[in-house]
Amino acid sequence: QVQLVESGGGLAQPGGSLRLSCAASGFVFSAYAMSWARQAPGKGLEWVSGILSDGSATYYADSVKGRFTISRDNAKMTLYLQMNNLKPEDTAVYYCAKREYGGSWNDLGEYDVWGQGTQVTVSS
Repeated sequence: QVQLVESGGGLAQPGGSLRLSCAASGFVFSAYAMSWARQAPGKGLEWVSGILSDGSATYYADSVKGRFTISRDNAKMTLYLQMNNLKPEDTAVYYCAKREYGGSWNDLGEYDVWGQGTQVTVSS
């Protein structure tokens, strides 16, 4: 079945780094754009970053631009999010999502498959 499984979350200090992974299965990964989104405690789901199916273009929310890098390995059917210079406000559950439709990247209704999420906590 179609599935996305995130990993790589954990505890990091402010200024530290983490790399998230999202393993895809059950669909032609290389045919779909993908995104990362996050949900901080007590807040709604927020789009973080997106990447085209062939990796030729990437997009970022202003809150993470210059600190986070999205990438993908289509041969391994895996999506990545490299997070550098982490801040306490980056604390959230991070989700990867498959983009089914062609609307705005930050419109969460454009995504039809979501992973279970991985917790990222930034604290000293």
